[in-house]
Amino acid sequence: MKSKLLSIKIGLFISSTFLLTSCFKGKNVDLIIHNARIHTFNEKDAIFEAIAIKDGKIVEVGAERQILNRYTSDDEVDAGGKDIYPGLTDAHGHIMSLAKKKLGLDVTGARSFDEVILRVEKYQARNDCKFIIGRGWDQSLWSTNEMPTNEKLNQLFPSIPVCLTRVDGHAMLVNDALLRKVNINSTTIIEGGQIILKDGKCTGILVDNAMNLVTNSLPSYSKRDIKNTILEIQNELFQYGITGVHEAGIEFEEIAYFKELIDAKKLDLNVYAMLMPSKKNIEFAKKKGVYTYKNLLIRSFKVFGDGALGSRGAYLKKEYSDQHAHFGALVTPYDEMKKIAFICKSINYQMNTHAIGDSTNRLILDLYKMIYATKRDHRWRIEHAQVLDPIDFKLFSQYGVFPSVQPSHAVSDMRWAETRLGTERMKTAYAYRTLLNQTGMLAIGTDFPIESFNPFLTIHAAVQRMDIDNSPSNGFQMNEAISLNDCIKGMTTWAAIAAFQEHQLGTLEKGKDATFAIFDFPVGTSREFRQNYAYMTFIKGKKVYTTE
Repeated sequence: MKSKLLSIKIGLFISSTFLLTSCFKGKNVDLIIHNARIHTFNEKDAIFEAIAIKDGKIVEVGAERQILNRYTSDDEVDAGGKDIYPGLTDAHGHIMSLAKKKLGLDVTGARSFDEVILRVEKYQARNDCKFIIGRGWDQSLWSTNEMPTNEKLNQLFPSIPVCLTRVDGHAMLVNDALLRKVNINSTTIIEGGQIILKDGKCTGILVDNAMNLVTNSLPSYSKRDIKNTILEIQNELFQYGITGVHEAGIEFEEIAYFKELIDAKKLDLNVYAMLMPSKKNIEFAKKKGVYTYKNLLIRSFKVFGDGALGSRGAYLKKEYSDQHAHFGALVTPYDEMKKIAFICKSINYQMNTHAIGDSTNRLILDLYKMIYATKRDHRWRIEHAQVLDPIDFKLFSQYGVFPSVQPSHAVSDMRWAETRLGTERMKTAYAYRTLLNQTGMLAIGTDFPIESFNPFLTIHAAVQRMDIDNSPSNGFQMNEAISLNDCIKGMTTWAAIAAFQEHQLGTLEKGKDATFAIFDFPVGTSREFRQNYAYMTFIKGKKVYTTE
């Protein structure tokens, strides 16, 4: 009898031990990351130590012991206490423009016009081009703030067309050979742009819509070269923990570039593409509606309201402080913008309008009022919102308008912006804190390739209001600085909302895409610029980049 009871006890002990072991073994998942500081950006801004992932989705985020007890995986990452954030999104960038810039002549950062000319000469000596295309000059870096003229280009290249686009993409310098090729002369008339003359002759400077006369004649790069360069850009983005880009304006033919790379399983980057309002793109949008192709989402149009402040194309309510009787101009006529707005409304598309000057911002705010009357959560965006009349800030909240801003522009433009605007208007320019107080959210990007897409430069510009050289020492208009937390939200949570993707991206919560970055160093900010990089970058649970 005692022997029988002993056998029963031993059997119960073995069974209970097996059950306990099975319980502790936990559910199998694809990936566990632990020993981390996971910034979830959930409603409580909770920070946890571990995350479990299966089928590209987050199963659970929680305490270290909790996750390791509940789940098992053949793939575990000990993060070594590093910071993990939702994958960063650049809410206003130009992948296609950067690809073309990389394939041509880069004159970014040239400290004089003579240096620009020298770079052109060296480039041509290496490549022997039949058509020279470059980008990146910025006269504000030179001893003079005046636009260059094309005499030196004419001397060096009397028969080879040369096109050099300004850093902001809103002005270009071309030589006489190219002016002749496209039939531009001193009598050519253009609306929404300028052909700059001196002593009755063309200087070679074309601003805004005048550039279109040249753009259509530029030779195209091969599709293969562009696609390969897009993949190079993708890898560079991943190195910074950037997992998504709001591509601010693509042509119809360029949609295929992204689709083909996705089909080849080479493009993992999340792309929210804004269509240029061409006839083909409008037909595409009307036919397809809100269009999702795996990690490509299209549901918006990019509209150019005006030009740029640096090239004096931004449309101001009062004249430029450094150019009498000059106000800038609308690039797209108001009636045309109104027409596009009604198309967007009819097909449930977002309208994202480039507006730099205070006059353009007010026009667009009043236009957007129309959509707010019938659709409160429209999320129509103003891209840049750079110069505003103080009385117009309140209209962002009144009409539900989403500001999309680029803090790096503030510290790039600070050298010369007051010369363009005067002291009084500067008080409400680059006013990110004021906009945030009005709307509660900002979408934050860089406008690359005009600026670097380095997100840590964005943080430095937004929080410290300083450039990479930590200038100015007391910060630029510090009353408009925003917090580190708000800046990162602008590149994660709020960027997702600005693209209707908040149900899958922007926070690290159960059921959302396992898209995030582990950073080399703690993500922070100080008066001295801190460089940082991703240690690992994941999209939908797939490791797309690692320093290892």
